[in-house]
Amino acid sequence: MTQQKILDLIKRGCDELLLETELKQKLALGRPLRIKAGFDPTAPDLHLGHTVLLNKMRQLQDLGHHALFLIGDFTGMIGDPSGKNTTRPPLSRAQVMENAQSYREQVFKVLDPDKTEIVFNSTWMDKFSAVDLIKLAATHTVARMLERDDFGKRYKGNQSIAIHEFIYPLVQGYDSVALKADMELGGTDQKFNLLMGRELQKHYGQPAQCVLTMPLLVGLDGVNKMSKSLGNYVGITEPPQEIFGKLMSVSDELMWRYLELLSFETMSTITKWRTEVKQGRNPRDIKVLLAQEMVARFHSRAAAEQALAEFEARFRQGILPDDMPEVTVASTNGHIGIAQLLKQAGLVDSTSDALRMIAQNAVKLDGEHIGDKALQIKAGVVVVAQVGKRKFGRVTVK
Repeated sequence: MTQQKILDLIKRGCDELLLETELKQKLALGRPLRIKAGFDPTAPDLHLGHTVLLNKMRQLQDLGHHALFLIGDFTGMIGDPSGKNTTRPPLSRAQVMENAQSYREQVFKVLDPDKTEIVFNSTWMDKFSAVDLIKLAATHTVARMLERDDFGKRYKGNQSIAIHEFIYPLVQGYDSVALKADMELGGTDQKFNLLMGRELQKHYGQPAQCVLTMPLLVGLDGVNKMSKSLGNYVGITEPPQEIFGKLMSVSDELMWRYLELLSFETMSTITKWRTEVKQGRNPRDIKVLLAQEMVARFHSRAAAEQALAEFEARFRQGILPDDMPEVTVASTNGHIGIAQLLKQAGLVDSTSDALRMIAQNAVKLDGEHIGDKALQIKAGVVVVAQVGKRKFGRVTVK
């Protein structure tokens, strides 16, 4: 590949590359670059949102570069509030190590184990003395820290900021020094911390790392960042049928973003599919290809074929109409009752009508009969609701 084609591949789906001229110089060295990505083990499971960054790291591995998968067992005990307006509770070392082990077991579903080095930042940070930490803190001012968006907003809103939270970006930046990273990957919400690595490398006399930020994947609800706590996620260890069904539930518009960020298909192929859809091809056909690719990647090709067969048996053989309406309903305190969901979706005339249809076993969610009149559906969930034989709706709960 030419250098331009390599750069185009590296930049595919990314939000920002800093600085492209520096990356060209590093690539011209002709040696494998040290590519760093850090994960704080604050949750035990990986979902498709995490794989946006991991996919990019795998692309770089396939180009011959060395992946440094950093598990922030030290920083995980500090707690990073990125994107939050409150202090994130720190984790105990036992919690951190339990979650870290889960990450180690799952990450090689994406990364090449032969080209991946798993590192823990406690390896060097546990050796830091109080004097070392104070010297690190002395490299930046409070005013500089308040340039970070979430810190700035909390300060202006008279919300508390603990001193230890200022330590987090400094430690993440120092990780790049310890690892002599050539490039660091991260989400757009991590830009301040990634740039901290560049500055600290310069301070310690090292060449500054390049920074590649990746967009945050929108969840199944089409609104919020994919998150397990919001219930709008697709876990990479979920059963094949769950992964397949969840991906088939995404909107036609969101499907293209998922293809760009998650699929290993070339952009020319995805562009061809877009043209075919504009010319009349059913977008559901493309969604099937995406769902099959994800199931095959995290399970097997046989599992993908079985998931498709089961999905078609449940949904496509005369059950779901092609023109099924998409509606959004409002939750209260993060949940909505099944009767209210059906009413707000326009599938019944009243809540009493909904309860009557449930009693008659005439209500389905995602193809399953619902008999519980008190069923609550969480906000962030997308379901296919059916009342009787002819009323359908793809319902997003906000």
